[in-house]
Amino acid sequence: MAKTVTRTVICRKYKAEMEGLEAPPIPGPGGQDIYENISKKAWLEWQARQTMLINERHLNLLEPASRNYLKEQMALYMENKAGDDVEGFSAPE
Repeated sequence: MAKTVTRTVICRKYKAEMEGLEAPPIPGPGGQDIYENISKKAWLEWQARQTMLINERHLNLLEPASRNYLKEQMALYMENKAGDDVEGFSAPE
């Protein structure tokens, strides 16, 4: 049986070598940047936070302003900078 090799990246958020994503999560240069610089753990955490932001702020992803807002929040999150609060969310230690 073939051994699975885990791909690693130096995660921008956690500043450590961690398991990477299996493929870019979104198309284009932004997805490639995430694939190369964000760990699987950080991406999964962002997805949970993004869902909370969409729900709490009643975002409509058909609107460019909502998509741009999420891109800005994601950049802040991945850089460990303060973004908008999400009720009930506590950042991992």
